[in-house]
Amino acid sequence: MNKFEQLGLKESLNRAIIDLGFENPTEVQEKAIPMLLEQDTDLVALAQTGTGKTAAFGFPLIHKIDADNRNTQALILSPTRELCLQITNEIKNYSKYEKGINVVAIYGGASITEQAREIKRGAQIIVATPGRMQDMINRGLVNITQIDYCVLDEADEMLNMGFYEDIVSILSDTPEEKSTWLFSATMPAEVARIAKKFMENPIEITVGTKNSGSATVSHEFYLVNARDRYEALKRLADANPDIFSVVFCRTKRDTQQVAEKLIEDGYNAAALHGDLSQAQRDSVMKSFRGRQIQMLVATDVAARGIDVDNVTHVVNYQLPDEIETYNHRSGRTGRAGKLGTSIVIVTKSELRKISTIEKIIKQKFEEKTIPSGIEICEIQLLHLANKIKDTEVDHEIDNYLPAINNVLEGLTKEELIKKMVSVEFNRFINYYKKTRDLSAQSAGKREEREPRESNGGAVRYFVNIGSRDDFDWMQLKDFLKETLDLGRDDVYKVDVKEGFSFFNTDPEHTDKVMEILNNVTLGGRRINVEISKNDGGGRRDHNGRSGGFGGDRGGRSFGGDRGGRSFGGDRSGKSFGGGFKSDKPSRFSSDKGGSNESKFSRSETPRREGKFTSERAPRRSESFSDQSRPKRPRKD
Repeated sequence: MNKFEQLGLKESLNRAIIDLGFENPTEVQEKAIPMLLEQDTDLVALAQTGTGKTAAFGFPLIHKIDADNRNTQALILSPTRELCLQITNEIKNYSKYEKGINVVAIYGGASITEQAREIKRGAQIIVATPGRMQDMINRGLVNITQIDYCVLDEADEMLNMGFYEDIVSILSDTPEEKSTWLFSATMPAEVARIAKKFMENPIEITVGTKNSGSATVSHEFYLVNARDRYEALKRLADANPDIFSVVFCRTKRDTQQVAEKLIEDGYNAAALHGDLSQAQRDSVMKSFRGRQIQMLVATDVAARGIDVDNVTHVVNYQLPDEIETYNHRSGRTGRAGKLGTSIVIVTKSELRKISTIEKIIKQKFEEKTIPSGIEICEIQLLHLANKIKDTEVDHEIDNYLPAINNVLEGLTKEELIKKMVSVEFNRFINYYKKTRDLSAQSAGKREEREPRESNGGAVRYFVNIGSRDDFDWMQLKDFLKETLDLGRDDVYKVDVKEGFSFFNTDPEHTDKVMEILNNVTLGGRRINVEISKNDGGGRRDHNGRSGGFGGDRGGRSFGGDRGGRSFGGDRSGKSFGGGFKSDKPSRFSSDKGGSNESKFSRSETPRREGKFTSERAPRRSESFSDQSRPKRPRKD
């Protein structure tokens, strides 16, 4: 039996729920829906982004609306036009079997005349941004003086964006006897002031701890020198081959610049900020939802409407000015019970903010070091191996096997594997062997993060379980500690990828790790653990980090060359590895040499059909430092 049926919703709504594939209500839905159905009351619901707040107020709202009354009965205020449209579409989906219920979205950037015309035709529910709603009230184009319900969604973010006066003015235009439902991730002073002024004895629902972060999101930070922030971002992307992320910057200018740099360096990236037209924003979001964009670089305001499934990482390229905003950022990942990671790139001067955020979200950060080139190399090679193993064979290739076998005749299996991998490996090593360690060795560390140091180095292990086995780094660390019967600090530097992971222990635990883990099964699959060839830079003594071979893709590493030349990210399906494949051409990367029409990209990468690799040599072969990397060819 669908558990939503037990909440008291009418049959038509339960039919829509089944069509939408909802089975088990989230905690906020389970608490809010029965309460709102049973009584007309004011409500304050505190729950993190991604916990299903729209359904928590949407279903009871539709349940209570009188479809025969064409007057406006409910107003939903949301901070951005993207979120406004998203809520409107969801309410329409919820009410698909309700005859006569009309929902209208009111937001800036669209014709106010057309929006007024839609309201005049009859709209029981209006979903609006505060600025446009206030404009329509001032012009006499909308009447909310008789509404029964008012919903403030993402209330803290609306106030962070400076809508306090608009919200106060709008609520002052509504009847006192209405029911007000306020949904928010945090409860800052301004939200509490709104609740006190416009709500009467509201019932409060708190999912988790007030102002706390989501339990499905793990938090980690990387300490770097200020000049290395962008290079660190690229290496983190390379170290996570399956990354599907939102990268946050503070300003529109930084957002655009970072996105353009990523595109030039071969990543599937795009910018999302307030200077874009609505058509441009829609195009970016369509590409992101279709996974044609791997890294969406966004401002906090623009990202409020992002509701995309399976975002693996949120990257705080810069911390927000308002520390409370961090909660909203991290809420872009770890949604609907899935695991996610929030990454912060910080400098020494910003380090104190980490402790402040920890107090707000009531969760601890793990301090990690920027991966070295050799680490990235190992990760990408194993990622490649997993992709090859999981690839479905198109048997059309059978027609070409005789010719291929003639070419490769005489090679042993081992020689063939080595040569195939070396196609990219050789160029990667040659290109990055002179790059430097980006870890902020002189930036200091938080001593409390490292309970003790190890003088004997570290042993790094590879294990064949990862995120596809429902582990994040915290859960894998706990699993390893329990399985191996080790102490809290004996397992460290745990890095979880899709099909495999890495972790460190001190040398005295090596025999125990190898003996126990290699005899454990998980979900019917035997665990395999091996000693990695590098220590992962994971010694407890942070002054002894190893160097490495850079992590800059620059169009030459394993991670994401859009031109079909690297292992990781050829969306045309011609590269070896695990990029984001798409049969549709993207505006954000070249397609068979076509022109790029997007303002978000300044460069083009010509494809070479039918080739796995490029013979193009670096332009500046004498030096390959992070600061002087060769640029990819541009098409004007």
